Amino acid sequence: MKKIIFTIMLCAATSLFAQRTMEIPLWPNGAPNSNELKGNEKELEKNRVSNVTIPTLTVYLPQASNGITIIMCPGGGYTRLAMDHEGHDMAPWFNGMGITYVVLKYRMPNGHYEVPLSDAEQAIRIVRQHASEWSINSSKVGIMGASAGGHLASTLATHFSADTRPDFQILFYPVISMDKKYTHGGSRENLIGKTPSEELVTKYSNELQVTANTPKAFIMLSDDDKTVPSPNSVNYYLALQKNGVSASLHIYPTGGHGWGFKDSFIYKKQWTGELEQWLKTIQ
Repeated sequence: MKKIIFTIMLCAATSLFAQRTMEIPLWPNGAPNSNELKGNEKELEKNRVSNVTIPTLTVYLPQASNGITIIMCPGGGYTRLAMDHEGHDMAPWFNGMGITYVVLKYRMPNGHYEVPLSDAEQAIRIVRQHASEWSINSSKVGIMGASAGGHLASTLATHFSADTRPDFQILFYPVISMDKKYTHGGSRENLIGKTPSEELVTKYSNELQVTANTPKAFIMLSDDDKTVPSPNSVNYYLALQKNGVSASLHIYPTGGHGWGFKDSFIYKKQWTGELEQWLKTIQ
């Protein structure tokens, strides 16, 4: 009998959670730009996707909102998206804190460097348009990203327009710079090409684009990350500090690259605890 009751309760909880989850198109009337992809979206392995042609937002609404919203940009070198451990897997944890959590499935550049940023900009517009409906505070909408998704998040945080400025940024082991000395080569080539102009390199080296109006930041990485060198995060932190922007930098001794929400990352308890405390500073 107890087993039956537990099963009913579990099914009810699962159903309730599903009812508060929705996927909506980013550009219901068609995007204003194109990355000229042909063919269907491809699932490379479980929830790792490439060839995104129809970008979407997956919205996870908490039972009781505290007003904060986080838009997550999964990583993948600007060629694919790791939709689970750098995306959907974090939803129950954030919802448990009362945070509205949104996963952005964005388009790859494919020679059109402006496309991912335009998707991120549209994502923040849509979230704010639904502020009343989703019981969120339009002044507490942040952008979050991992690896190349961290580059996209920090690009939005440094290249925003009047209606797309995020209120805070959270970066997991981010690509920040396009400088060959520090960048992740694949992300650089996939975003701005094999032989980009110096102007384009400078524009998308986000450590060079920080101003006093850049939103506050929480940055984390592993000291032994061999994929995205630590100067990406450290130089960005120093640029934020130089411009008087509040920033919190967390470097864990080991873990390499790409840990996201994986339980195998031995410092998961530390980063989740530290981020939870930092989120309490969002006013």
